Amino acid sequence: MPPDTARNLALNRIGLFEWDLESGRMQMDRVALDLFDLRPEEYPGNAEALISRLSQEESDRIDAVVDDALAKGREAHGTYFRVRRRDGSLRWAHGQGHFLYDGAGKPRRIAGIVRDATQELTSAVERGAVEVGHRPPGIGIEMTAAALSRALTVRDVIEVLESIGGGLGAESPVTLMLGLVEGSRLHLITRGRIRAESTPEYSALHNEDPMCEVVRTGELRLIGSRQEFAERYPRLWPHLEPVEFGSAAYLPLVAQSRTLGVIGILFREEVPFTPEDRGSYVGFSTTLAQSLQRAMLFDHEHEVAEGLQQTMLPRIPAVPGAEVAVRYRAARLRRELGGDWYDLIPLPGGKVGAVVGDVTGHDIKAAAVMGQLRIALRAYAAEGHSAATVMARASVFLDELGSDRFATCLYAEADPLAGELRIVRAGHLDPLLRQADGTCRPLPVAGGLPLGLSAEFDALEYPVTPVELGADETLVLYTDGLIEQPGTDLDEGRKELVQALTSGPYDLEELADHLPRALGDRIGDDDTALLLLRRVGHPEPHLRRRLHQHVAPADPESLATARHMLREAVRAWGVTERADDIELVADELITNSLLHTDGGAVVTVLMLPGPERRLRLEVQDRSSGWPRRREPGDASTSGRGLLLVDMLTDVWGVESRGPGKAVWGEFGQASGR
Repeated sequence: MPPDTARNLALNRIGLFEWDLESGRMQMDRVALDLFDLRPEEYPGNAEALISRLSQEESDRIDAVVDDALAKGREAHGTYFRVRRRDGSLRWAHGQGHFLYDGAGKPRRIAGIVRDATQELTSAVERGAVEVGHRPPGIGIEMTAAALSRALTVRDVIEVLESIGGGLGAESPVTLMLGLVEGSRLHLITRGRIRAESTPEYSALHNEDPMCEVVRTGELRLIGSRQEFAERYPRLWPHLEPVEFGSAAYLPLVAQSRTLGVIGILFREEVPFTPEDRGSYVGFSTTLAQSLQRAMLFDHEHEVAEGLQQTMLPRIPAVPGAEVAVRYRAARLRRELGGDWYDLIPLPGGKVGAVVGDVTGHDIKAAAVMGQLRIALRAYAAEGHSAATVMARASVFLDELGSDRFATCLYAEADPLAGELRIVRAGHLDPLLRQADGTCRPLPVAGGLPLGLSAEFDALEYPVTPVELGADETLVLYTDGLIEQPGTDLDEGRKELVQALTSGPYDLEELADHLPRALGDRIGDDDTALLLLRRVGHPEPHLRRRLHQHVAPADPESLATARHMLREAVRAWGVTERADDIELVADELITNSLLHTDGGAVVTVLMLPGPERRLRLEVQDRSSGWPRRREPGDASTSGRGLLLVDMLTDVWGVESRGPGKAVWGEFGQASGR
């Protein structure tokens, strides 16, 4: 460059720059560096060093101006911006650049000038006009971008726009209107203070109004006065004439070359739009369009994820003697599937298995593991295994999946008719019990390691906690998403849940709806599963309606104790007319277990309350071989056992129980207490 030219540029405080778009390197002369208050020795030669001298608002706007010029194939671009100096003061500058393309038509570099614009903008009017361009719809881009960055859903984006619609001064917008493209129509999502009769909710894109025009052309429209508006859009003007506004701006919302919609801004006073305002509005509309596109994608993916999650949750069967209510809430701030689940599994003998669990993680893998684990646990329970065995086998199954996930789980084998629970806990939260009078208390349950971990560390012994469930009492199972709040103790959340249960409505479905609402401030981002099981019926006289007795092999005393237990139960429960039949069948089943298996037998006697109250006798052993009914010959000395059972019981059968089986029989009573 000739010396005189360089001197003239320096005297006018005009610096030169050249920006390599591929490498990010930016060459700046001394004048340009001085404008940014940078010394040559401290400048590393890249754009990041310059960004440190700009606010986020200025940086976003410059990027938007450059992107807009590139998208529209322009050869040059220019904009005003403010630089923050070392002492904190602001200096106005103006930058202008020209794109340099390669042989294939791809932009490779930007060569341009940057100059001091402080003197140029000494007039308050001129400076105010430029600042209008820097502060689209009454707020700074930085503030708008910060608010929109927290908007996850389309509803969130709309709330941000509605919150700024009132404006912050004389030049603030009187209202904001957001329209989204739906096929060949424009759907007016929010209209601010514009009356419904003034602007229809849906408009055909070929309509002659500014919003549809912006969608069709992809170009913004700046209308400086009411007179200009009336001249441009005579058909629309009669509807907007009563509205108090001075100027209007309509900005296309374009993301990834797709026009999502348009935002209309009506300013209270006339705004002196300048050519530089276009860059400012492009920056604002680009930020809004990107947020809107992200929100629309989030809404769609969240809807799909929640739909898939719901299809993976089971249908809840009717349970004799109980009411059940379940709820699942997907993660509020995630679009991934979650690992929480609930289940209610029909079991032999009128029992059910109530389950809640939580697989670690919040992604598609967690959901896949959850689905497999739920099915496996359901299969083990339906086979008749004990509660502890169900949990142990589920842990081995999860470990053998080869996944890096583990799961907490709580499994309750419930007999609502008898009012008995057998609960096993694998690293999960203790359940709660809501009593008949509405008060609530925790149920401390002995526990083991989470599923998967217990198999890995060979700790598969899960203790079983028996609990009596009285009439009108409710078992409450839940995952930690219901009470967990980041930065607070789970015990505090549990106390709030206890309070919500105590003060909640009696109706079980209403109670299930009440709990998430009552804990709304505490519920965080996690998904949540909830299962409520209430035993129905009226309280009965306090009698022990279920008895267990273990009979060891070669132990006459335990056999005598079992017989005594049986006689006492028959007498206490008022089924003396069937006493002989019950005792004969019990002797036969116990004897068969002791003769044909290596271990002992477990005798269970229980009453099944209801209109036709029945006594049920079960004898369980560790043999997987099922007894077979045979027709013995006249001279046979054996083989009559099952014939005797068949003759003396009303109904009988065999069920799988863990590694063994249980043979059972039921006896109706002719009279009772």
